[in-house]
Amino acid sequence: MARRKVKMNFVKNIALIAHDNRKQDLIEWARFNKDILAQHNLYATGTTGQLLIRELGLDVTCLKSGPLGGDQQVGAMIANGEIDFLIFFWDPLEPMPHDPDVKALLRLSVVWNIPTACNRATADFMISSPLMHTEYERIILDFEARRKSFLERFKVNTWEQPEDSSE
Repeated sequence: MARRKVKMNFVKNIALIAHDNRKQDLIEWARFNKDILAQHNLYATGTTGQLLIRELGLDVTCLKSGPLGGDQQVGAMIANGEIDFLIFFWDPLEPMPHDPDVKALLRLSVVWNIPTACNRATADFMISSPLMHTEYERIILDFEARRKSFLERFKVNTWEQPEDSSE
């Protein structure tokens, strides 16, 4: 399948999400990395965003709360090329009523090859990478080329009238 490169600028668009039992971990992690995070565009789901603003004074664009559609908003932003980086401290031990949204968000981060950290150790490694401080080109599958190829294989003109066989 064809692939293409997508450029990430020096200033990254970072989505920050944390489930209730993980919010304190995310706040502590963000406090430790505040100087780096302040150099980037930050987006967060509802309460997490409000906590980051209140506790750390970071400039954060707040979306809806995760269960109210925030996870889906972040997923849409990933699919539209508006998010470069996902920090998602989710709680694997707590049942979530919006679990399908969580799984869909994680799936989209893989489909669009977005660096994703689901725990503090991975987030530490990602944010301390030299790649964090430079432009970067991530490689994704060329879904548009795939769609066009598929349509070419199944070329059907739905506007043609069938021949009248009654004559």
